[in-house]
Amino acid sequence: MSWDDDFERWFRKKMRRPFSSTWFFHDIDEMLRDIEEMMDRELKEFTSRIPKDYLRERKLADGKKIREWGPFVYGYSMKIGPDGKPVVREFGNVQPSRSGPRIKEEREPLVDVLSTNNEIQVVAELPGVDKKTIKLSVLNDVLTISVDAPSRKYYKEIKLPAEVEPKGAKTSFKNGVLEVTLQKLRKRKSQGETIEIE
Repeated sequence: MSWDDDFERWFRKKMRRPFSSTWFFHDIDEMLRDIEEMMDRELKEFTSRIPKDYLRERKLADGKKIREWGPFVYGYSMKIGPDGKPVVREFGNVQPSRSGPRIKEEREPLVDVLSTNNEIQVVAELPGVDKKTIKLSVLNDVLTISVDAPSRKYYKEIKLPAEVEPKGAKTSFKNGVLEVTLQKLRKRKSQGETIEIE
């Protein structure tokens, strides 16, 4: 049941009873209790979709246990592309959806793509990982960055502005920043085929 359904049910129930000043404060108390119940349901629904790795219990010095959630990361970068149009790239592990935020196990790293005449450079922020855990793969014009470490998980498929040659790619990883430089695939001009007349 959604928030809209709950509100509509509550409103219909209130409209059946005639308004009187003696019931005014009672109605407000009841309304606040109903809202609290709706919020509790929404919170339970949201927490049921959180991956187990994002929910931890910690013991305080006084012996009490508290539950911690997260980290939850969502952001975007925006720049003007070579065609003069804005390019928006999202990053993080929270993905907005119609049914509320969806928490993914992997974070999307913040990525920037730079293109010149002959090559494409991809810069990705991957803080908190060891370079041995980074996997890169290229298929035509898509570069995939994947990290599956116990502490952090990242995943991003990056659509490149042109097809690239995976052989001879140059990479560097320093201070949590990955740089990948790929040569654009040169299109071979067709020399044509001769056709014999029979």
